[in-house]
Amino acid sequence: MRLDKFLKVSRLIKRRTVAKDVSGAGKILINGRPAKAATDVKVGDKLTLLFGRREVELEVLEIAETKRADQAADMYRILREETVADEDKNF
Repeated sequence: MRLDKFLKVSRLIKRRTVAKDVSGAGKILINGRPAKAATDVKVGDKLTLLFGRREVELEVLEIAETKRADQAADMYRILREETVADEDKNF
């Protein structure tokens, strides 16, 4: 399944066009490599998403063409989630 469609179906990103923009900006890695919107996602892949100051690493558990909203989170498992420190501030 294409990366942009996986992100939309899993509800990690609400719109497919936004998923295309985010992946085009290099903010998504698959197994440690930058991924484009058309990159193929498979079960077992590790995705790293950069959302603003948050970094989320997850494992793909399931691929499905459609999912109900209450079941979308079953498609992945969050491995790590952290806030990236703002390097411009020195406390």
